[in-house]
This record gives sequence, C-alpha cells and structure tokens, in this order.
Amino acid sequence: MTKAQHACETLVIGAGLAGISTALELLDLGRSVLLLDAAPRSQCGGQANDAFGGMLLCGTPEQKRNGISDSPQLLLEDWCRAALFQQDDLWARRWAEAYATRNRIDIYDWLRARGVGFFPAVQWVERGNHGDGNSLPRYHVAWGCGRGVVQTLAAQLFGHARQAQLKTLFEHRVTGLLQCDGAVVGCWGQGPQGDFEVRAEHVVLCSGGINGNLELVRRHWDPIYGPCPENLLNGTDPRADGALHEQVRVVGGQVVKLGQMWNYAAGIAHPQPQYPGHGISLIPARSALWLEPSGRRIGPLPLVTGFDTHDLCKRIGHLPGQYGWQLLNWRIAIKELAVSGTDANPLFRDRKLLRLLWQTLTGNRSLARELIEQCPDVLAADNLDELARSMAALADDGRLDPQAMRADVQRYDAIIDRGPALHNDEQLRRLQQLRQWRSDRMRTCRFQKILDPRAGPLMAIRTRLISRKSMGGMLTDLQSRILNHQGQVVPGLYAAGEAAGFGGGGISGIRSLEGTFLSNCIFNGRRAARAIANRPLE
Repeated sequence: MTKAQHACETLVIGAGLAGISTALELLDLGRSVLLLDAAPRSQCGGQANDAFGGMLLCGTPEQKRNGISDSPQLLLEDWCRAALFQQDDLWARRWAEAYATRNRIDIYDWLRARGVGFFPAVQWVERGNHGDGNSLPRYHVAWGCGRGVVQTLAAQLFGHARQAQLKTLFEHRVTGLLQCDGAVVGCWGQGPQGDFEVRAEHVVLCSGGINGNLELVRRHWDPIYGPCPENLLNGTDPRADGALHEQVRVVGGQVVKLGQMWNYAAGIAHPQPQYPGHGISLIPARSALWLEPSGRRIGPLPLVTGFDTHDLCKRIGHLPGQYGWQLLNWRIAIKELAVSGTDANPLFRDRKLLRLLWQTLTGNRSLARELIEQCPDVLAADNLDELARSMAALADDGRLDPQAMRADVQRYDAIIDRGPALHNDEQLRRLQQLRQWRSDRMRTCRFQKILDPRAGPLMAIRTRLISRKSMGGMLTDLQSRILNHQGQVVPGLYAAGEAAGFGGGGISGIRSLEGTFLSNCIFNGRRAARAIANRPLE
C-alpha cells in the first residue's frame, strides 16, 4: 500500500487545548498549519473537555470585585515556595516567572476577548498546610468548564477567516518523528487508510502526558508517596500514553522530571467505567473525618482538602492498604461534596448562575444520591454499626476496628458540642479559617457533628490515589522549543501543554498551586506559535 504523503508549514500534533491554542494563534498570525490527532474529530479538545475549568490567575477584575489585591510578585513568591525548585530547574523557574508576569495579559485577557467568561466568585485552593501555598484566592472557574473553553476556541479555529490555511488529519496516530541533518522535519504513523508521512518546517508536540499509561506511571513513581499502589485508579484517558516522549529522546531531546505528577488522594471508582481502573476525583467534604483503614482518624494532623494536595497523596500512599475512608453524613455531603470535571458540574457547564446559587444554598442532593446509588466506593447506612459492616465487607481485608472508629467519631462530636470557644481540634480550626472567606463559607458546614441524628443517613467513602497529570515532560525554553542534552535547541521541534510539563519540563515543581494546567496549555501554545512566526510575546 502506498504511504500517504502530506506537507505543511507547521505541523501541530495533538488537538487538545494546547494544540488548538497553538493552531489558532498561528492562523491569527497569518501562518498555515496542519492539525493532527489520533482521536476522531468528534473528540477534538482532548482532556480539556472533561476538566472542571479552573485557572490560576492574578490581577483580574474578578479578584478586584472580591476585594483581593494581588500582584505578579506575590504570585511568584507563592509559586516558588510551593514548587521547591531544584538547581537543575532553570527553565521551569523561568517559565514560572513568565507566567506570573504575563498570565493576565496572555491568558485571561486573551480568553475574555474570545468570549470565555469566568464565575464571579474566586476560589481559594491550595493554601498550604503551613501557609506555603496560595496567599490569596486565585482560582478562577471558567463558565462552561473546560469543555466550554476548548470548544469555544475550537469553533473559532475551524470557523477562522483564514481557514483555508488550516488542514486537519484526525484518526492519525504518530509513531515516529522524521529527522534530517539534525532537524526534525515531520512525522510518520498510521491512519485509517494505512501508513502516512507529514513533512513540515516546524513540528509542535501537544500530545499530552504519561498518566494514562499506568505502566509508565509505575516506572516513574516517586516513593515519597509510598510504593506505587496496586489499587491505583486511572483518571486520565489511556491515549495519554507518553509514546512521543520516547520519540523526543530518539531525536536527541530532553525529557525530564517524569516522577513529578499531580495525582489526587480522593479517587473513587467511576460509576460507568470506560477502561480498566477508571476512576473519578472527588472534591472531598472538608467536614468529613478522614480515617485510616482501621477506622481510626488520620492524625495527628487531620486531612482536610483545600490546603495541600501533594501532602494528602503522601499521607494516603503511606497508609496500610494505601486507601482511606471519608466518614460523613447526608447534610455534609449535599453541602460540601463535589466531583471534579465538566459533566459532574452541569450548572457550571451550562452557565446556570441562579440555579447554581440556589444549589449552593440548599445542597446538591442529586450528586450525593447518584454517588450512593451508582458508585461502589460510596456507602450509606442509618447507623454506625450498619455502616461499619458495609465498610468491612467492601475492604475485605480485616483492618476495620468498629469500636475504635466509634470512639474517634464520638470524641470529635463531643468537641463540637463544647462550642467554638473550646474547639481544641486542628480540623475545626481549619474549618473556621476556611469559613472566613465568603466563597468557602457558602460551601462549608458550620461545625457539623458526624453522628447528628438529624443529619443522616451516615456515609462512608473509600478513597484511593488516582493518576491524573504529568508535571514533568519535554524540556523547553521560553519559546517552547525543545532542548537537547547540551541545552541547545533541537531544530524544528517544539512542545506545549502537558507534553512539556506545561512548560520547561516542570513549571510547577513538585506542587502545583492548582489551576495551572489549562492555563499553561494556552500560555505554552501561544508562545510556540509566536516563536514560529517570529512574533515573541515579550
């Protein structure tokens, strides 16, 4: 069979948010582009279609309307404190500096000009266990969630005034990069009609990370999280398999820091799994008690979401069995429990502001009911003894001690009964702090006892680590050009988005301030396009 031959000025491999942003910027600059992806056209947008849509931004009108006085310098200080950059993280640090300086102009303003809006309340996530996270609320949720962002940009790409300069190849999987005289000049692979080859002056890899490939995840797993769990869930499409990372190495490019990942500690089995080990990531209830497999409360520092996701993963990863239990009740669940993702948040997805405000005030009963009815990791019962029996049966490992669990729960409830002036408990202190910020106050119960008979039924959620994002990747300079082991540019080769560790092979270091993933797909992609067109963003 004859190999299909294609030629173009710039080849963009991957039609996720990074690829779409790159291609759109190239068309805006009058350049021609071929956009290629292994998935069908109907799945254009990749993982951004499923993302919640949060972005870390500073100096925005939303911050100002919420009384937040932020600055690029403060953002950078927080970023570096959380990232714990190492001596060899030169380009990662430079990308962080560029992001802190230009995120308002190059991401927020660019999106707003293209019709993407943001929810008016700014969220305060990743505060750090010891003040070593976000000093201020910076998490902006895009109206329409991740799907709204990427599909808005995709519509503008495919309906562009210069659409004659755009070609697409969907259902084409790249298996290798073409190289001539040290420069990357295209790719080859398999399409619906057989082998194909693309020749290009510039190649931009927007092919995602490695975290859909649990074999690679296990190979690069950082033991700081304990041994890689046998019960590890997969929250990333298996097509994010890291195959092109190896091809970058073949042509001499550097791939670094693959052990730096952004996983989550509150993974549960997906109610309708699409692949083996498929999981979803909860936004865990803050007023729930997070328990060891024995049923004892995790401590002495309790686990409370919203402060340090990296630490939560470390703590769960070192427990016996590498899982935990969240113990809560119906009142807590409908007020605080959420699931990350576009379709799990239909009111954000569909931009229903009034209904969202009403749900915040009255509780998300439909989500709690759906989880109880459809997810095997979510249990409900009318009393603690019945719930303990269900927990023991689900775990089936003999670790649960119902008497110890009851003692810890009763002790916690007794502290609440004493009143706020006598709340000598770190979780209650953190809940009090959370409730000082008005957005969190609306979503956080006011010192809710677990065994309150008016708040039932009781619920228990088995939580496991879930594989999500690669924070290491292809090493790139500030023009998104891939560098070799001598620190020199690999001619013709660029990377953007998760493939590049969202910039510089690891822009977030070991800990993200959260909301740095979608935004950096845009930031990286636009820089790659402008470098190709010789129109730098500086």
